[in-house]
Amino acid sequence: MIDVLVIGGGNAALCAALMAREAGASVLLLEAAPREWRGGNSMHTRNLRCMHDAPQDVLVDAYPEEEFWQDLLKVTGGATDEKLARLVIRASSTCRPWMRRHGVRFQPSLSGALHTARTNAFFMGGGKALVNAYYRSAEALGVRIRYDARVEGLQLRDGQFLAAWVGDERIEARSCVLAAGGFESNREWLCDAWGRNAAGEWPADNFIIRGTRFNTGTLLRFMKEAGADMIGDPTQAHMVAVDARAPLYDGGICTRIDCVSLGVVVNRDAERFYDEGEDFWPKRYAIWGRLVAQQPGQVAYSVIDAKAVGRFMPPVFPGTKAESLPQLARALGLDEARFMRTINAYNDACRPGSFNHTVLDDCTTAGLAPPKTHWARPIDTPPFFGYALRPGVTFTYLGLKVDDTAAVRFGGEPSANLFVAGEMMAGNVLGKGYTAGVGMSIGTAFGRIAGTHAARAALEERRHAAA
Repeated sequence: MIDVLVIGGGNAALCAALMAREAGASVLLLEAAPREWRGGNSMHTRNLRCMHDAPQDVLVDAYPEEEFWQDLLKVTGGATDEKLARLVIRASSTCRPWMRRHGVRFQPSLSGALHTARTNAFFMGGGKALVNAYYRSAEALGVRIRYDARVEGLQLRDGQFLAAWVGDERIEARSCVLAAGGFESNREWLCDAWGRNAAGEWPADNFIIRGTRFNTGTLLRFMKEAGADMIGDPTQAHMVAVDARAPLYDGGICTRIDCVSLGVVVNRDAERFYDEGEDFWPKRYAIWGRLVAQQPGQVAYSVIDAKAVGRFMPPVFPGTKAESLPQLARALGLDEARFMRTINAYNDACRPGSFNHTVLDDCTTAGLAPPKTHWARPIDTPPFFGYALRPGVTFTYLGLKVDDTAAVRFGGEPSANLFVAGEMMAGNVLGKGYTAGVGMSIGTAFGRIAGTHAARAALEERRHAAA
């Protein structure tokens, strides 16, 4: 019998498989995707948010525990378990040597990634390189890997794992780690969670899925119906504003629109609806998908002028370009008179200051609602650019409630041999909001914890059976 069964194929699943194998357990990993699409959302990632008390190789200065915690507390609005969050933060300071041993390489923050040189360690070659490195290491260590192996359900008894079902095949194991992602690519579930808005629209019909099409939430729903303790709001997710022309799945990082804080954003009615300069982009980019989802038609438009060009990571698609603002309004399909009223009101409200996009500068608006609190400069220098935006869902936050052992809980009692990591439990730390790289911090920390405890449970059972 297999010691540890790992269900999933992304970062958290691979970390669990590697840790369990290093502990001496036999491991089988089941990936729902075919080999060429392996890795889940992890193949689209770029970096890991890391606590560090002093400069270390690719990380400059220091990023201490308390600052990391305050950053997380701010973006979640307190919707986080502090004990588990601090566990993740501390684990992020020690995981990189282990990652290197498994072939992961790091590089300094990319020039187009604002404000992350101190807080985030970037993967050389991106998430695809990280995933490939882990798979190579897992195979070298003797982890068995099966692709196109979608698990439809589990056999459980009194909160204990017995077996998993892949089609008609029953796979037994002494312990199991669930790391099969959220339900972001299940359109029906998204529509059920978001419902209809006051205008009679189904907002989720207009969502773009930034990552894998294979995260349908099958196991998450199974565990919910099996009585596992749940946590999180099904409408909360890592959602960013993406180019409206992005593909339905797997657009990844290159479809994100990063010029929001350098201009203004208007909805279909040519009205602003939120403070574009509220905080540094890595701490606020993941609220904009949800904001756009709440607008008419679930669409918005990011508008900049020539002064912003070269200050943000360019998306894969060029923006709509115009030599005048009225011309831009017409090209975007917006009411020209309303658009000009909005832009003129914003321009008139901008107050002189010392523009510096690397700090929370003093360029702000006065008497404008909503305000723009930083980086507010008149949009007055042609050419002008506009980008149509849609909500882009990265991963959902509804998940399984855990403790610091990553054990799945039933009626408050931890399972002895069933554990969970990654998106399936991220809602314990992320009740809402997001800050760049923290998803990988959670997946790496809890993947390693889950793999360690799953191996321990399996090896103990094996010893008892042999006694």
